[in-house]
Amino acid sequence: MNKIFETKTTVAPYGRVGVLHTRAGDVQTPTFMPDGTRGAVKSLTPQQVTETGVQVVLANTYHLHLAPGEQIVKRLGGLHSFANRTGPMLTDSGGFQVFSLGKHVKITEEGVHFTDPSNGDKRFISPEDSIRIQLDLGADMIVAFDHLIGLDGASDADVQDAFDRTHRWLERCIIEFKRLTKDMKDRPLLFGVVQGGLDLELRKKSLEIVQNSEADGIAIGGLSVGETREEMTTVLEALAPLYREDKPRFLLGVGTPEDLKIAVENGIDMLDCVLPTRNARHGVVWGKDSKRVHLTNEKYKDDPGVIEPGCDCYTCGEGFTKAFLRHQFKVNEPLAGTLASIHNLRHMMRLCEGYRNSHGRMKS
Repeated sequence: MNKIFETKTTVAPYGRVGVLHTRAGDVQTPTFMPDGTRGAVKSLTPQQVTETGVQVVLANTYHLHLAPGEQIVKRLGGLHSFANRTGPMLTDSGGFQVFSLGKHVKITEEGVHFTDPSNGDKRFISPEDSIRIQLDLGADMIVAFDHLIGLDGASDADVQDAFDRTHRWLERCIIEFKRLTKDMKDRPLLFGVVQGGLDLELRKKSLEIVQNSEADGIAIGGLSVGETREEMTTVLEALAPLYREDKPRFLLGVGTPEDLKIAVENGIDMLDCVLPTRNARHGVVWGKDSKRVHLTNEKYKDDPGVIEPGCDCYTCGEGFTKAFLRHQFKVNEPLAGTLASIHNLRHMMRLCEGYRNSHGRMKS
């Protein structure tokens, strides 16, 4: 396979600006990826998403497996056709649900037994199943199945157990991936997941295992699960000097402007999160200097200003005022969430573009 990642320039102290080559097109990095959990970014059309500067949309393997099912998506032409999206798409592995569904999962060495909390339906997903589901969905980048645990109440033995199982499952994922893609002309990219909790030595060892495996990329998992920003930063700083140059680096589930800056300057190329659009649908947006603006506050009821002066998103560019947006939120008009989501995604993308366009100097 041709070179997957090329570095263009560096970002102090450990970051970089580059380009990731995928079968659906090149991705300029660093970049933020919104979550289109069930195939769509909530309240936004694919065109609206693209117009914010988004290059990659992430979809959720577990939820698409539940409904409509990967075979239906495959028969309808894969995720791109199903979601009416032309740019690169990435699927997670289902590993996050191993953590988020808590008591509704049973973990075995073979795989994970899930019980759908909404209706009691039972599903089993093994590492091999996760790879098969993602390939049937037709994503351009996929993630190896991992054992993700939270930090609250986790013992050292729990962290070690999840660490060991994650790497045993990685081996199985790679074997299944190679078997199913050996005859593909343009195959997707496979990311292995780095785990280890807040144990820096385990994290370093996990990174060594993943980036020396046959996985195409490195995904940093197990953060944004209850740790403080300082703890997350410590982990990212410990890994930053150790990355290989030839593999893309993806931080899973992290997505505030503050976290983006920490991630990029510590070597991360890509990151995803539901937060920008979820917050937006609840009236929370980022204004000048990435300060949080609560649009439902009383003080905005007659405010004639836009969310962020100088912002080139559709919402600000067309002059939608904070007073208008506050009113629409107060009367539960869905347009408010759409306009706020457009702004938040564009805000994140402008931060990424600031790194790319200024060769490492952050633009506010």
